[in-house]
Amino acid sequence: MTLAGLDVTLLGTGTSTGVPVPACSCDVCCSNVPQNQRTRCSLLLTYAGRNILIDTATDLRQQALREKLDTIDAVLYTHTHADHIHGIDDLRPFNKRDAGPIPVYADSAAIAAMRQNFAYIFAPPQQHLYRPRLAAWTIGGRFSLFGLPITPIPLLHGNGTALGYRIGPLAYLTDCSAIPPASLALLAGLELLIIDALRFRPHAAHFHVAAAVAMAEKIGASQTLLTHLSHEVDYRLHGAGLPEGIRFAYDGLKQHLKFDPAA
Repeated sequence: MTLAGLDVTLLGTGTSTGVPVPACSCDVCCSNVPQNQRTRCSLLLTYAGRNILIDTATDLRQQALREKLDTIDAVLYTHTHADHIHGIDDLRPFNKRDAGPIPVYADSAAIAAMRQNFAYIFAPPQQHLYRPRLAAWTIGGRFSLFGLPITPIPLLHGNGTALGYRIGPLAYLTDCSAIPPASLALLAGLELLIIDALRFRPHAAHFHVAAAVAMAEKIGASQTLLTHLSHEVDYRLHGAGLPEGIRFAYDGLKQHLKFDPAA
């Protein structure tokens, strides 16, 4: 980890089923290519010694062990679909005895859903002892976290919504089927764009590959990684056909971005 910049680790790059898909014998699910082994979508940001998660994916335990992750300082949530939040209980080992609760950030609807669906976590302390200690914060607009400027990016996700995030030169836009004009205006001058590209056929709630590529070219980031990939996507077979500067993401991929928020 280099203090003079932002380190990005793609913890998981798969869709809600993960890849391989249980009970599937397609070529990708039977592949021994490491980049075709996809846990559920999440991202790790490391800046100035702090670790920030985007989403607690269903496979968080597996991802944390793989990356030898020993601290989590905050979590940003995109939305509350199961594959993006159901690893929340795996935050327990990251509660340090001498530290306060881990702050988690989401929009108001997501915070309300979390309090309802994970009441054992957010109930008063005397009711439940063996649980993550979390402090919920509602996102109302741009804010700063450990010196990083965080800009929420409202997205359309089928008939619902989700949040993407811009952090300096990076934008993370998973689970989206459209980007409203006001949100698109927040994405100029990116060095790295990470964007949803579920499969090759159109989907009601996600960009498919062609739509994601077209959006990436419109945004114009220096580099684009396509994530939230299903078992229709073969990393080697299909990756060769992508335009220059655009490639498929894979679990464990790391990027270092030069970034000085004071500049």
